[in-house]
Amino acid sequence: MCTRGIGRRRAGVVASRLVAGCAAVLITACAADGTAGSRPSSPARSAAPSSSASPAPLPPPGVLPRPGEVGAISSTGGLPPVISSIPTKRKVVFLTIDDGWEQDPGFVQQVRDQRIPITAFVMRDAVEAKGTPDQSGGPARYVGAGKWSYFRKLQAAGVPVENHTLTHPNLRLLGHEAQRAEICGASRLVKQRLGSRPTLFRPPFGNYNTDTLRAAKACGLSAVLLWTATVQPGGKIAYQVPDKKLRPGDILLLHFRPNLARDFRILVNKIKRRGFELGNLEAYLKAARAGAQ
Repeated sequence: MCTRGIGRRRAGVVASRLVAGCAAVLITACAADGTAGSRPSSPARSAAPSSSASPAPLPPPGVLPRPGEVGAISSTGGLPPVISSIPTKRKVVFLTIDDGWEQDPGFVQQVRDQRIPITAFVMRDAVEAKGTPDQSGGPARYVGAGKWSYFRKLQAAGVPVENHTLTHPNLRLLGHEAQRAEICGASRLVKQRLGSRPTLFRPPFGNYNTDTLRAAKACGLSAVLLWTATVQPGGKIAYQVPDKKLRPGDILLLHFRPNLARDFRILVNKIKRRGFELGNLEAYLKAARAGAQ
């Protein structure tokens, strides 16, 4: 009885070792083949749709140029071109806004919710509320309210933020090196604060000379933007052309001043009543440069 019991136990041990050995060989072979690891795989599960997927990016705000619509804009002598209007026959105008004093949150909401295309030209001292603010539109309420975070919100709403110098000097009164310090310093600051380097430059008061163009080129700016009409308090358009009316390709200049949200609403409605569309300046400039090549 005892001998038979011992024999059965030895047989059982041998069988267990054989099974374990076979399992080890099988697992090793599968791992080498890349089909399994040292542990048995769990049953396959169907992937659940991700609820945190990012929404599709919005298209650029404003109308975009049609093929062949935009005439060429070329630089002179290798310097950035000075542009007052876009060469197009389409009834489209472009909105630009300068400085950065009055940081009205209602304006950001308008631009974001209505997908209105604008281009901002910021000046450091205005954004950071250094000096005397522009109160030509009435008593200021939001001077420097958000500083650079305000322009990050505008940027998130699709607004390109461009260069308008550090301190808003009359550049004609400065030498080349001083102009370069103003312009390059502003580009570096915008890049530091907002993450994107400007490509366009607007000279304060519209004053510039050849040194300005040389400095703008050295600072990596591709064009100098002027304007054909300014927008005054109350949304009134002050034209710089004899017939006193909007023309295709006009670039309009506004400022970050008090009552901006109200004035902007009046202006946009006025433009649309006159049968004009609001264009995406960045896209039109790209088409104009392509035509010059």
